[in-house]
Amino acid sequence: MASPCIYNSKEVSCLVQHIMEQSVPVETVTILLLFPIIATLVVLLRQVIGMHAFGIYTPSIIAIAFIAIGQNNPSNIKHAVTVYLVVLIVGMLMRYALKKLRLLYLPRVAITITVVTLSVLAVLTFAGSLSRVGFAGADLFPILIIITLVEKFVSVQIEKGSRAAIILAAETLIIALVGYLLLSTSTAIGTKVTDFILRYPYAILMLIPFHVFLGKWTGLRAAEYIRFHEVLKKIR
Repeated sequence: MASPCIYNSKEVSCLVQHIMEQSVPVETVTILLLFPIIATLVVLLRQVIGMHAFGIYTPSIIAIAFIAIGQNNPSNIKHAVTVYLVVLIVGMLMRYALKKLRLLYLPRVAITITVVTLSVLAVLTFAGSLSRVGFAGADLFPILIIITLVEKFVSVQIEKGSRAAIILAAETLIIALVGYLLLSTSTAIGTKVTDFILRYPYAILMLIPFHVFLGKWTGLRAAEYIRFHEVLKKIR
């Protein structure tokens, strides 16, 4: 690989430096390079471990939101989790509150998003009244990303029931937190991964053959080994 270039006292790839010299913010470059890694993490946990979550996009984008919120202050991650839980709890309660009205899907989701948004605003206001400035002043767009989770949650609630929706929401949260711990510059390992990917961005291409390997995965998932432990013992 080519030797890294120097950018603001940090070693980065000459390609990355060239991109940043075209007025593309370093945060944008970093997030776009990390996003395929987060997607790979989601696939790995799905195919090998057996965690389903809300597809691949939702846990990936929630992980990005967590990284953005906890970037400057690691303690802010608990604020992100609080917002996540508020969104899920209010979304679940709204589903039951609107059930008797027999509304069409989109109007129902719109009402739910409205109430969820107001609830998050109330929580932020309450945090501000308690002088929790870090919570009250959390970045807007990561919070909006978390709020959009409610549509997926309501959709799964309608199709599979509240229990399945809660399980998927919990798995999505776990995956997002793992993504945050592994890729956020607020953590030691996240700093190393980010520095590596900025120095060697072409390493992202190595994820493609890894996905081909996972795409041909035919073995049991870890969760299935646990689930069918007794059956496997009898077979052996």
